[in-house]
Amino acid sequence: MIRTLALVLAASAALGGCAMTGDEVAVPGSDVRTDLAAVHAAAVADSRRLPAEVARDPLRKPADMLALMRLAPGQAIADIRPEEGYFTRLFAPAVGPEGHVYAFVPNQTAQRENGFADTMASVYPNVSRVTGALEAMTFDRPLDVVFMGEEYHDFTIPRFNVDVARMNAAVFAALKPGGLYVILDHQAADGAGISVSGTLHRIEAAELRRQVEAAGFVFDGESDAVRVPADDHSLSVFDESIRGRTDRFVHRFRKPG
Repeated sequence: MIRTLALVLAASAALGGCAMTGDEVAVPGSDVRTDLAAVHAAAVADSRRLPAEVARDPLRKPADMLALMRLAPGQAIADIRPEEGYFTRLFAPAVGPEGHVYAFVPNQTAQRENGFADTMASVYPNVSRVTGALEAMTFDRPLDVVFMGEEYHDFTIPRFNVDVARMNAAVFAALKPGGLYVILDHQAADGAGISVSGTLHRIEAAELRRQVEAAGFVFDGESDAVRVPADDHSLSVFDESIRGRTDRFVHRFRKPG
C-alpha cells in the first residue's frame, strides 16, 4: 500500500473513522475513495514537517488552506516563491507520489532561495525546483492549482520589476481548464490598492481581485480562517507587535472551462 494511502487511512482513524460526507477523491492506483479532509489531516501530520513550521500552524490554519484549494492526491501544483517551504511541505504529502509539486523560484530571489527549494526536492521525491521569470513561468504538465502565499504584494513593488499582468496571464496559461489560482496575502486598508506594498507589505484584496480577474479568472471563493479583525491595517507586517498575526485574506480563482 502506498505511503500516502496509509497516511490517509491513519488520519481517518484518528478522526474517528469519519464518514465521507465532504469531497471524495479516488486514490491513484487504487479502488479506494477517501475524504479530502483525511488527506489534508495526513499532510498536516506528516512527520517530515519542521517543528518550527508546525509551531506556526495555529496562526496559518494549514488544513483550511488545503481545503480551500481542494488539493487532492495525483494533482500537480506550483508553489510560487515558496521560500523556506512551509506550504510546499504540506502540498507534497497531500498530492502523494502520483502528484507533483513545483517549487517555483523567481529569478529575482534565486540566489538566496534556490537552496531552499533544492533541499525540499531532496526530501520529497515529488517536489522539483523551477527557476525563471514570473512572466514566463511554464511547467512540464498542465497544473491543477497555482498557489501564492503572502508573495503577490511583493511582485507589485517596482523594485521587483515584475509585469504583474503578464505574470497572471502566465498562471492562466499554466493551469488546466477549471484549475485554481489561490492567493493568500496581507490585507491593506480599504482604498490602499498597491500603494503600501513596498512599505507595509500589504495589498488591498479588492485590487488584487481586480488584477487577477483581468487575466480571465473567475472569483470562486474565499476563506475567513486567517482574518484578524483586531488588525487595523496601519502597521508593517514586520512590526513586532503584529508580526505573524496580521489580517490576511485568501482568495480562490478558477480558470473557466
